[in-house]
Amino acid sequence: MLEAILLIGMPGLPEWILILLVVVLLFGGRKIPELMRGLGKGIREFNDAKGKVKENIEEGMKEKDAKAN
Repeated sequence: MLEAILLIGMPGLPEWILILLVVVLLFGGRKIPELMRGLGKGIREFNDAKGKVKENIEEGMKEKDAKAN
């Protein structure tokens, strides 16, 4: 199955147009801004969580170095 996914590749311009058309038809013009807002909020929360994890890892490494000295 992974091979099939790799063979498909990224969608080109005609595929993106078709995808956008289907989204507009399914959700309507009024729901799209709401969907995009939710998507942006999710990405923002993901980036915040990623930053916190990075800070925790760096803090743990500093504590480990301080204990070693």
